[in-house]
Amino acid sequence: MNRLVILLLFSSVIFVASARASENESKIQAIAFDALALFDASPLGKEAATQFPGRGKQLAEDWRIRLFEYQWLRAAGSHYADFEQVAADALGYAARKNQVALNPEQRESLLSTLHQLRAYDDVKPALEKLKSSGCRLLLLSNMTPAMLQAAIRNSHLDGMFDAVLSTDQIHTYKPDPKAYQLGVDSVRLPRDRILFIPSAGWDLAGARWFGYPVWWLNRAAVAAEALDASPEPGGTSMSDLVRFLAFR
Repeated sequence: MNRLVILLLFSSVIFVASARASENESKIQAIAFDALALFDASPLGKEAATQFPGRGKQLAEDWRIRLFEYQWLRAAGSHYADFEQVAADALGYAARKNQVALNPEQRESLLSTLHQLRAYDDVKPALEKLKSSGCRLLLLSNMTPAMLQAAIRNSHLDGMFDAVLSTDQIHTYKPDPKAYQLGVDSVRLPRDRILFIPSAGWDLAGARWFGYPVWWLNRAAVAAEALDASPEPGGTSMSDLVRFLAFR
């Protein structure tokens, strides 16, 4: 084998290796965030504690649990109501359970907190780094479009997202596979090129079942769900996510 042939073969090997490395580096081309991975929902509990000292903490916890359970039940039963209505229904249940008499002003004050959410402190600088890397950023949430836009405005994140996707547009809720399909349809990328960032273990499982690669932003360091879905990789802050993706 002469030197020219050897040189051509060697060049071909280098080219293929470089192409594969480039492909691997660009595998994640978009990142889809659940809203509660970015926006702090603690004001709901604080408002409940203010309105009902001594009972507000339990009221807020029962409200939170039923808020998600009602979404899943409505999705499973094909009996849709939007997030705003589900939140109101769940609050009504929580008040009855805790024997709390909500007057109209108290009810409105609690529900209005859903439009007052703001991003955690680590969100904006991390999103700016991710966006500057060329990655497309999405919100993919069960919350209504109005609630998502309010959170974006409150957090001064206007223009940060390439798409703001609410499952309200298809009248279902995560973890329905049709909900996760919104991300694929929005950016027209294969699902394995969209990294999904959940805030909850059940959302992690739903996204993995759908076929997304997942990085769990587990801010409260809660236990993983027993749902046949690995909780790894993950972290407790947006800084951990940035380090994971090596966009530093």
